[in-house]
Amino acid sequence: MVVGHVPGEWTRSGGATLERMSLEFRIREFRRADFFRLWEIDQKCFAAGVSYSQPELLFYMRRPRAFTLVAERDVSGNGTGVQSTEMETVGFIVAEAARVTGHIITLDVLEEARRSGLGSRLMAAAEERLRAQGCSAVSLETAVDNAAALAFYKKHHYFLVKTIPRYYSTGVDAFVLKKDLLSDGLNR
Repeated sequence: MVVGHVPGEWTRSGGATLERMSLEFRIREFRRADFFRLWEIDQKCFAAGVSYSQPELLFYMRRPRAFTLVAERDVSGNGTGVQSTEMETVGFIVAEAARVTGHIITLDVLEEARRSGLGSRLMAAAEERLRAQGCSAVSLETAVDNAAALAFYKKHHYFLVKTIPRYYSTGVDAFVLKKDLLSDGLNR
């Protein structure tokens, strides 16, 4: 099942000009065969001490109310993104629904697919799923020194709830961010 489709987005190329990406993205449900690739992506997206070990990632993905959405890029050259056998996984999101507040466990997008709108599409798909499962809010943690993530979450209306000292094994603190899904859903 394809959850979402991102037709060619606009992206920065070299200098300050924008060019249309010829690549197509789609978001789909996780399949068991995806696991090792997702773990590899997590290793590329986060430094040691922040990235998950295979057992950790598997633990979070297997939690009873967790779900994983996978983002793929069409590399077949036909640009349709439909029925292509040449799809490359470039990102994913793991989230968990709880009674009231959902939780974004991780959002990973490879460097070459960033700034294409794909992270926003993954986040929107996860938030919609959480909303449909009865969550009125969603929370997440991010390193206090991850400026790109903080800007991304601010753009998506997440606000600071608290700081957790030495959250990561590297000793870095984490911000806990939260978003109200009900008011966000009404403002669309």
